Amino acid sequence: MTGVQRLKRAFNFKRLRKLNRSLGGDMALLSLLLIFGIFSAFPLVMTASNAFKSLDELFLFPPRILPRNVTFDNFRDLTELIGNSWIPFTRYFFNTLLITILGTVGHVLIASMCAYPLAKYKFPGRSLIFTLVVYSLMFAPQVTAVPNYIIITRLRLIDHPSAIILPAIASSLGLYLMKQFMQQIPSELLESAKIDGASEYRIFFQIVMPLVKPAWLTLVILLFQRLWITDGGSFIFSEEYKPVSYALRQIAMGTIERAGTIAAVSFVMMIVPVTFFIISQSKIVETFSHSGMK
Repeated sequence: MTGVQRLKRAFNFKRLRKLNRSLGGDMALLSLLLIFGIFSAFPLVMTASNAFKSLDELFLFPPRILPRNVTFDNFRDLTELIGNSWIPFTRYFFNTLLITILGTVGHVLIASMCAYPLAKYKFPGRSLIFTLVVYSLMFAPQVTAVPNYIIITRLRLIDHPSAIILPAIASSLGLYLMKQFMQQIPSELLESAKIDGASEYRIFFQIVMPLVKPAWLTLVILLFQRLWITDGGSFIFSEEYKPVSYALRQIAMGTIERAGTIAAVSFVMMIVPVTFFIISQSKIVETFSHSGMK
């Protein structure tokens, strides 16, 4: 094909695209997406707005979207209640960091190391193991709550942060995502590394993990969000082991006078996960599009 023919073909292709594009259709699609976007963002906007409203504005009906008189009294009351708690607030914060960091790092590491042989090695029972992993994703957390409690009790981990950390590490979501991503790595690349004398651990940490960076970054974000808002549930009873979300919810519980404090607590608990998602939403979309999850 000559250069002139290529130019003509490109020109005809652009012309067809221009003729097939409808300005009205684009505007209708944009308007529809804008409407759904507003509905999706409305709860977040109201949560942030309520945190800066006074008590009289919080109980207005119909509610106002934006506060007329911005106030920081809700956060001031929250700070005073935190200072009067039985356990120092730094202890709650340390428990949350411990649970979040150990659970997230452990899950990413274990899931990646388990997914690597499933994706790149053939051994008896590989298909059965991955089928069980896929089936485990179909069960809601409420279904597995009782078996998890029995296992944690038998391991004598009740009333300890390990009761939350270990189930987070053993989650099957990370194994599924990492396996789907690692399958796309060319086997020739790994074989050439072996010929050059690289060990399995070096191949895994220096070749495989950098190539699947969007997948494990997504795992970090998703698990961080889940562990950040955990309150210990029915596993932790001692006050010194409770996470910060438990302390904030206990502070928010009370009479109607604490409605402003409740709004401030909701905003504090929301801001960290939302910030993480906004920063790395492209990585999450890329991971789910490659893994086939909906």
